[in-house]
Amino acid sequence: MSNPIAMVDLRAGYLAQRDEVNAAVKRVLESGWYILGRECENFERDFAHWSGTSHAIGVGNGTDAIVVALKALGVGPGDCVFTVSHTAVATVAAIELAGATPVLVDIDPETFTLDPQKLEHAVAACSAGKPRAVIAVHLYGQPCDLAAIQAVCRRHGLFLVEDCAQAHGALADGRKVGSLGDIASFSFYPTKNLGAFGDGGAVTTNNPALAERAAQLRQYGWKERYLSDLTGMNSRLDEIQAAMLAVRLTRLDVEIARRRDIAARYDSLLAGAVQTPKVRKGVTHAYHLYVLRSARRDELAAALKQAGIGTGIHYPVPVHQQNAYAGRIAMAASGLGETERASREVLSLPMHAFLSDQDVERVAQHVLHWTRA
Repeated sequence: MSNPIAMVDLRAGYLAQRDEVNAAVKRVLESGWYILGRECENFERDFAHWSGTSHAIGVGNGTDAIVVALKALGVGPGDCVFTVSHTAVATVAAIELAGATPVLVDIDPETFTLDPQKLEHAVAACSAGKPRAVIAVHLYGQPCDLAAIQAVCRRHGLFLVEDCAQAHGALADGRKVGSLGDIASFSFYPTKNLGAFGDGGAVTTNNPALAERAAQLRQYGWKERYLSDLTGMNSRLDEIQAAMLAVRLTRLDVEIARRRDIAARYDSLLAGAVQTPKVRKGVTHAYHLYVLRSARRDELAAALKQAGIGTGIHYPVPVHQQNAYAGRIAMAASGLGETERASREVLSLPMHAFLSDQDVERVAQHVLHWTRA
């Protein structure tokens, strides 16, 4: 059998910048300052500039980034937050951690992102609490239909939170996601387009008041040390992760461009054989994941595994069907039929910036062989 092809290759990202990453870690260790120091400040400045925002606030992980974003907006008990069930469970978990009530809305079947029309109906019919915010999940690297979602938010006086955990570098109408809503959350989990060497996350916003509140909330609500003006939490991006992320950020645009090149190769090789990703007009996909759709998904995954090719399912069980949430989460009256169908049909092919052209062609050839069998 040929060498296996993994879904992701975390070691390759480190090796590509090994000397710079090692130097950054050494610099932090020798500084003697390990929490909320110069490294975090420098990364926050650089990431805000890169994302096209005025402010970035480093936090412990992507889940906490959503919690901090919601709390900075004043969202909490008695409030409803609308989002999707076809997402990482972190999105819904964060809403509950903020004390609010999740209301789950169905997705657009072509892009797997929040359906604006169904959102409109869900907000109008909401009886679970006071509608306060929408979390728009930019899934797989594909931006949501932000213009339509923003219109719903304006009509109903809702805050818009962008969940950008899978969409570093994606564009909507020429602007990077994370700069378009009231506030946004990012994850730097190692598999993300911008991955840390551990956990990490950030909140971005163009609103200075929200940025100040987010910075307070991440550290016990302190405005000055030991004095809490807000009821906060402990979620800080440590200096070592911030220093390494600053190094990784210098290559991020190059790596995202490579992801797009890989996706274009997959598209060309697989055209007409399987359902490849559909990209919404006016957006630029960041290809955190390259997701096929097939009614025979499990058979295809098994065939690729047999050939030594790793795949993933993002996500196999919608949040509303998971044991922790089943029967107690509010759902739009229109149901979640597209969400449930997608969970049975989606399959992620290998996608990372260090795949060779030969790897991509080998994956595609095995998919094509399976379709012809």
